[in-house]
Amino acid sequence: MPIDGIEWESKKAKLNLEKHGVSFENITSTVKVGQKPSKEEMKRIRKELREASKRPVVYDPDCPPSTSEALKEFAVQRAEMNRQKRRQAVTLRIQPDVLEKYKALGRGYSGIMADVLKLAADNPEILSKVHT
Repeated sequence: MPIDGIEWESKKAKLNLEKHGVSFENITSTVKVGQKPSKEEMKRIRKELREASKRPVVYDPDCPPSTSEALKEFAVQRAEMNRQKRRQAVTLRIQPDVLEKYKALGRGYSGIMADVLKLAADNPEILSKVHT
């Protein structure tokens, strides 16, 4: 059964239903990008989720339970990702025509400017051309 370009094998669907009690057979009628589900669909989804939450978790070799060490490592990695995403406000003087070009990109242009600056800072060739 194809689901938005993904071939869902009936064997996997049957195994999933047996192991977890959840069927994805009608997922295309439930989940549509940019479209809000009807009240009836939301009721059905909530009911299926409540029923599924009462069943025991069944792990398989492809998805074993996470160890406490692995969870700690995930937390460390997530903290580092958050640290790298933080941005600091600065005052920068640039030529008016350069600012106009960035503003022409629309909403979010300052983030694009930050990304361009990062790419330039990480490229020694560019820095050697402008650094005097």
